[in-house]
Amino acid sequence: MGSIIRLIGGIPIAAIVTVALFLLMTRLIFTEGEPPKAAEDDLSFSINDEVQDIAARRRDTTIEDVQQVEPPPPPPQIDRQRAEQPTEGLATVMGAIPDFAAPQLNSDSVSFSVSDRDAQPLVRIEPQYPMRAAERGIEGTCYARFDVSPDGTPTNIQITRCDSSLFERAAQRAVERWRYNPKVENGVPVARRGVETRFDFRLSE
Repeated sequence: MGSIIRLIGGIPIAAIVTVALFLLMTRLIFTEGEPPKAAEDDLSFSINDEVQDIAARRRDTTIEDVQQVEPPPPPPQIDRQRAEQPTEGLATVMGAIPDFAAPQLNSDSVSFSVSDRDAQPLVRIEPQYPMRAAERGIEGTCYARFDVSPDGTPTNIQITRCDSSLFERAAQRAVERWRYNPKVENGVPVARRGVETRFDFRLSE
């Protein structure tokens, strides 16, 4: 029974305390939310408020001053001298030009002949050293014989003598790539037979 009485008596007190706290919090919120007043400073600047009149110096020029200016003197006249024409002829000064008799060219008196010549090499390519002979350190000499056709191409190539068979193929392939000026007889290219050449295969030190 006593606890009920205390409960009923405490309700009004709790309500009063709650309303007081609410009012206090409301006042604090509005007080903190007010923006601070910014200090306003009145600043003013004045730069040369007064405008000064600048008097420009003027020079008065009259028409009389312009007329008094004397013009420059005219340039001096230069006398041009005319060259005198020669009175003597060119033949008198340098002598008479001699007369030359024009040569007479007749088809019977002029003859053109082409001298005969032997076959002459144009392109000579050295043979490549065989790889097998180089690995074994073999050196030697090969002799080849061939003919030169009227168009300058080597034909009928033969290896007549060779120190090692390893050099024969290299010597023959080298001659095949050679080119000649053909042999000429009576102005006509002809075949040249029995041309001989020698190949020395030496290892460089």
